[in-house]
Amino acid sequence: MNATPTLEMLDPATLTVDINVRKEAALTADFIDSIKEHGVMEPVIAHRKEDGVVHVLMGQRRTRAAVAAERPLIPVLIIDSPEEAERIVTQVVENIQRAELTEADEADAYHQLSMIGVSAAAIAKKTGRTKAKVENALKAKASATGTRALESGYTLDMALVMAEFEGDQDAVEELESVIRDEPQYFDHVAQKLRDDRESKARLAALIEELTAEGKAIVEDAGHYADEENLYVSAAKRADGEPATDEDANAYIVSTNYRGEPRAEPVICDWKELGFTPKYERYDGGRPAQKGPMTEEQKAERKTLIANNKAMESATKVRREWVKTLLARKQAPKGWQYFTVHAITHHSETASGYDGKVAAEMIGAKVEETNRWGWNPLQDHVAKTEARPEFSLIALVCAGYEKTIAKDSWRSPSQTHRDYLNQLVTWGYTPSEVEQIILDGTKPAQDDAAA
Repeated sequence: MNATPTLEMLDPATLTVDINVRKEAALTADFIDSIKEHGVMEPVIAHRKEDGVVHVLMGQRRTRAAVAAERPLIPVLIIDSPEEAERIVTQVVENIQRAELTEADEADAYHQLSMIGVSAAAIAKKTGRTKAKVENALKAKASATGTRALESGYTLDMALVMAEFEGDQDAVEELESVIRDEPQYFDHVAQKLRDDRESKARLAALIEELTAEGKAIVEDAGHYADEENLYVSAAKRADGEPATDEDANAYIVSTNYRGEPRAEPVICDWKELGFTPKYERYDGGRPAQKGPMTEEQKAERKTLIANNKAMESATKVRREWVKTLLARKQAPKGWQYFTVHAITHHSETASGYDGKVAAEMIGAKVEETNRWGWNPLQDHVAKTEARPEFSLIALVCAGYEKTIAKDSWRSPSQTHRDYLNQLVTWGYTPSEVEQIILDGTKPAQDDAAA
């Protein structure tokens, strides 16, 4: 019979951590500070070997944090043998298999198993879950934001996304707001936040590079004599020769609709430095606009840029959704009419598909090559006769995808409405900018450029 577990207060520095688990969950300063202030609240589980050395079986992270925080003593539950850990595993598995277990409970159970060295693959095998689900649960639990999301009743998928934005309180709050008010847009908002984060990081890196070179950053410039700052491309030197980038003493830094940073060279104080404008205003007899854009023009431009960026994000979400759709065992209902309608009504669209996009949609392996006429969908179809209907659906979807541009919302077409309506019928939730296309309302045109 196993001896009764005993609770002892031990010096964490004397304990041995045998299993290097949760490599992705490195100790954070906040976690160490918490241990330093409050101590270890939940006992670690350990086994004392014949030589008297205590080996930690569950609670390795807390033990390491206690050592880093220089805690003199922590609570340790000494169990009879390592086999006792297997009993704990069995109990956890039994709990996981209960139908009423929440996703938060299940993720916590996976976390417990990982803490005693059970791999994600072994957990999946023991519990009957997929390895991907177990790994996602462990990733969510490795994040304080993901853990809070699970405890708040959010789905594992939502918690995993929120874990991506650990430390970005604004993004987390926006995601929480979407979950409360418009959960159908969660995937679209999450992708937009990812794209914005990447764009800001690139922009910050460019600004840092220019600043290190001693370049000033300005907000505005123009091409004519009434502008305070003059674009290099619109300036002439005192000798009449065109100005070059070497003449620039400042830059306007911005991002395009794809989130790519760009720096346009500018000359500040160009009059004092002896430069002159290349061009005089000519507007075909229309009054030239003096000064900066009006607030209305700024708002129109802001909407244009925002919607263009939103379409870029929506495209990523939409294509990933189609990929998930085509990963199912059965082709979606009505796929036959969808494909024949596309071929007969939008033949150029269907025949002009992008083979790489189509192959990715059906999960085919895509190996980049410079081979002339390379078409990974064609290669995939040549290798297998299985599931040809899925390849056909992917081909048609990729044809439509190729024609949807970042500004397609400005001129909604029936072609794109047919495609998006079919996806909606199959369960897709369109973003707000895609809904503009579906509604078929042509926005008021503006002259702003993205």
